[in-house]
Amino acid sequence: MSRSFSKIINVNGRLLDLSYPQVMGVLNITPDSFYSGCRVQTDQAIADRARQILDEGASIIDVGAYSSRPNAEDISPEEEKKRLRPALKILNENHPDAIISVDTFRADVAEMCVKEYGVAIVNDISGGEMDKKMFNTVVSLQVPYIMQHMQGTPQNMQDTPHYENLLKETFLYFAEKIQKLSEKGLNDLIIDPGFGFGKTLDHNYELLNHLEDFRIFELPILVGLSRKSMITKLLGIPTSEALNGTTVVNTIALQKGADIIRVHDVKEAVQTVKIVEKCRNK
Repeated sequence: MSRSFSKIINVNGRLLDLSYPQVMGVLNITPDSFYSGCRVQTDQAIADRARQILDEGASIIDVGAYSSRPNAEDISPEEEKKRLRPALKILNENHPDAIISVDTFRADVAEMCVKEYGVAIVNDISGGEMDKKMFNTVVSLQVPYIMQHMQGTPQNMQDTPHYENLLKETFLYFAEKIQKLSEKGLNDLIIDPGFGFGKTLDHNYELLNHLEDFRIFELPILVGLSRKSMITKLLGIPTSEALNGTTVVNTIALQKGADIIRVHDVKEAVQTVKIVEKCRNK
């Protein structure tokens, strides 16, 4: 897989090189995240989970306070901020050098996290669709922006996912948004095909099978496949037993050019990256 275009992004004045795939560890401060293994709420649990993510080798901690699982509760911006503030304070106090991303689709939440707590990356599941102020906000903040594809909202995205041509529609979605952000002057942009967000089981595997085609945009690619229903439904297993399947799909994604893998199980993901890169460079 060619990695000829620039893979260096600026995170709080430091350069993060994505020519070697990076692991993003999930820290969910929600009461209803789909995987309970990474759902934390007490101060000590937040500190412990962050330490685990870093000790196991992740380079980014992705903090989320709004559950984006199918049919999730739609909490208010105020509640989202209320959940994030103490968590980010704990991260700043305990891990001041860690690269933190915030998983939010709300521009005012993103702005608060970056300006008040030094969050380095904004991870938007809606690609600016759920808050039209998001593009101008991330351009103003000049932080790396992870732009995900999603059909619908977390409340309805899995009701009846439908595409006339999945790849064509997804590519058009990214092409239009990349152009807008480029014209506005955003420096660092990462794309995420949005596995499980408004896609059927077959849609997800079609995207995975064609992941290398997203190289046409010459931007870093993030994938979030960890313990998702595309694994559990296919194998007929509960989320708690989906680690092996997660490793398999992450391996495929890395072989097809993924630059960041967002995971619940960091140690196993770091090992996966190491093996895939060893094979790639032989």
